[in-house]
Amino acid sequence: MDNQYLLELINEASSRGGGMVLNLDGEPAVVVLTVERYNLLMQKDLITKSQESKRGKNQKVLVTGGAGYIGGHLVKELIKAGYEVVVLDNLSTGRRENVDEATTFVEGDLADENLLTDLFSNNEFEAVFHLAASLEVEESVREPQKYLENNAIKTFKLLKAMDEAGCRKIIFSSTAAVYGPNENLIAEISPLKPNNPYGASKLLAERIIKYFCEHMGFSAVVFRYFNACGFAPGTNIVPTHQSHLIYNVMMVAKGEQPNLQVFGKDYNTFDGTCVRDYVHVLDVAYPHILALEKLDFGPMFEVYNIGSGKGSSVEQVANTAAEVINKIIPMEIAPRRAGDAAITVSDNSKLRTGLGYELKYSNLENIINTSWEVIKNI
Repeated sequence: MDNQYLLELINEASSRGGGMVLNLDGEPAVVVLTVERYNLLMQKDLITKSQESKRGKNQKVLVTGGAGYIGGHLVKELIKAGYEVVVLDNLSTGRRENVDEATTFVEGDLADENLLTDLFSNNEFEAVFHLAASLEVEESVREPQKYLENNAIKTFKLLKAMDEAGCRKIIFSSTAAVYGPNENLIAEISPLKPNNPYGASKLLAERIIKYFCEHMGFSAVVFRYFNACGFAPGTNIVPTHQSHLIYNVMMVAKGEQPNLQVFGKDYNTFDGTCVRDYVHVLDVAYPHILALEKLDFGPMFEVYNIGSGKGSSVEQVANTAAEVINKIIPMEIAPRRAGDAAITVSDNSKLRTGLGYELKYSNLENIINTSWEVIKNI
């Protein structure tokens, strides 16, 4: 028996995520993969071939909300991948400086049906990335009608314009808020019971998209984000929502806030503060490009969580930040906020097996480091 040959087969099995080495006529000759791993490799191969076939065709895509924090990062990665990008944003929360200079920028609102008609008439879009939304939980409790309008009704208007133009591929930014309270790891099949208008409005938008897929020939991938944070190295993108925990931790570290407001310390968690799943924004952006390729393989409606699969409490985030950036983060306990769940942590296994994406950037120390490098200079 050739031991070197056997080692090569074992290494091949290991490099492909595991499997078995079989003997033929007394000699090791075949690597057998698990069915799950085989399907994943085949899908990656199809995506690679699809990307190669499109190379040089200058595909054009529309990104709504592309002046936002997540949208700005996504647009940059799409440009790197060779796509021509048009950004539509009303700049109500987005920032013009977040829009890459290599894009075509259109300032406007999804409520403007004439604008949408003109936009789709003048451009042949391969697909739409729909990130435009209102997304503050506390505000949604105060202004539920605004969230119904911005997140659900405007999604319908966008889909209608897409249908009329014959553009029927959409990748939609949804949220873990569609699940509601759940102390277990949250999978895509977990119960959908949003406990605030923000989550309810995004779930309604998902259902509208599913309707278009089932009855009007659309293909869609829905991403349910957990807590996107961090920044790409060397980025000029700035945060657009100042209620997020890590942003506020950074503001305390800069001395611009006296202390970190901790909303409730009586939750059923290990330290009494809320536990959340924090995922780096680059680990949010990259799966979108894989999803676009996936839509080439036929009509579908697929849902994926994008999260780290790990939970960190408010106190843990503050204490880790103090260690990483060597700054004291004083905390002050405040009353609970309406609509907050005690624990929200993802099961992200479908992202790995269905899209073949492994998270690369989402450890808490890296999230805090990349956040500090940007926010300390704002």
